[in-house]
Amino acid sequence: MIDRYTTPEMARLWAPETKFAAWLDIELLACEAQAKLGIVPVEVAERLRRTAKVGTPARIDEIERTATQHDVVAFLRSVGEQTGEDAKYLHLGLGSSDVVDTALSVLMVRAAALLLAEVKTVADALARLAAAHRHTLMAGRTHGMHAEPTTFGLKAALWFDEIRRDADRLERARTGVAVGKISGEVGTYAHLDPSIEAHVCHQLGLTPARVSSQILQRDRHAEYLAAVAITGGTLEKIATEIRSLARTEIREVEEPFLAGQTGSSAMPHKRNPIICERITGLARILRGYAQAALEDQALWGERDITHSSVERIAIPGGTGLLHYMLRRMAFVLDGLRVYSDRMRANLELTGGLVFSHRVLLALIARGLTREQAYRIVQDASMAAVEGGASFREGLRRGGHFGDAELDGLFDYAHYLQHVGTILERVGIPAAAGARR
Repeated sequence: MIDRYTTPEMARLWAPETKFAAWLDIELLACEAQAKLGIVPVEVAERLRRTAKVGTPARIDEIERTATQHDVVAFLRSVGEQTGEDAKYLHLGLGSSDVVDTALSVLMVRAAALLLAEVKTVADALARLAAAHRHTLMAGRTHGMHAEPTTFGLKAALWFDEIRRDADRLERARTGVAVGKISGEVGTYAHLDPSIEAHVCHQLGLTPARVSSQILQRDRHAEYLAAVAITGGTLEKIATEIRSLARTEIREVEEPFLAGQTGSSAMPHKRNPIICERITGLARILRGYAQAALEDQALWGERDITHSSVERIAIPGGTGLLHYMLRRMAFVLDGLRVYSDRMRANLELTGGLVFSHRVLLALIARGLTREQAYRIVQDASMAAVEGGASFREGLRRGGHFGDAELDGLFDYAHYLQHVGTILERVGIPAAAGARR
């Protein structure tokens, strides 16, 4: 995590102080459960809850660097320094991963909650765009070329529906990782009663893993970071389209450009889509984190620590980047400049070629074969593209249609007739800000 791409909320969540506080809470919960079983004196467990403290991250790092070469042992020593004799009752029967993995699950659940809240902000912004521009005509494009008329509202609705699927994936990933384990070195509960795990997990809002080894299995973490990466891919998809539509030759949309903002050090006229470009680049990092998490699934025996170094970077980094990307995308969407007149002008650049399919169907309805109709429409289209008569004029001169019939075929309203149905199907009410 670097400050440039980190939100304050995620920075606090993944701060060392937060992690060590979670570790201490797990140790205290386990101690309290052991007190109920008579393993630890009840008064000691109560006193530890009141007095136990952890040293500063700097002190823990110092102990690890100069002595233990093990972060959990360094953490426990720092607790002993701060707490005194009672600290010997902590970590009885526990393995390091009981603490580390369970705490990581807690933090990942919290991170998912932050992400889901920000996803909703993006979804709300897209819903507003879809509603406001339900009838804002523009050229639909396939292969980067004009296809048929569509609306900017439908484009926004497509993004809206996808970001909601991302929310579903993140919610499933949050549920998948909301598990803990206090089962010992290889998951056999050799030195721990399963009731200790049940108590710890219940207090933390987690479900005990049905079976574990020394660790929780990393398919859960892989699924989580895959959901993060896929959500980043949706943001990249939106950002890429905004960048494309913002090009000088097209200029149908523009991301917000603030007063005093500089687009280029050398060219004062530039208003570059820098936020969307940034989102596009960061999505590549998220995919790299997801790939690394997939590699973490296969570990030696009950566990090695090849996953550990990956996760120290990928999980805080991935959730932190996505939170930042979501927040920036919400800013772009809320302030997006939509140039509807430019959309209409671009739609009409080809002189009606966007109506070719409707003309084709009209000829077939007259009794022509598809091949005959296709040849007539393609010939008129190619003549228009190559500088001859306009598409409409070519059809009229060919004697295939009169002016009145062409007026009906070249009517944009035909392409708007089901827009309301589509928007309602994705959850955008018909009355929500419709305009032409």
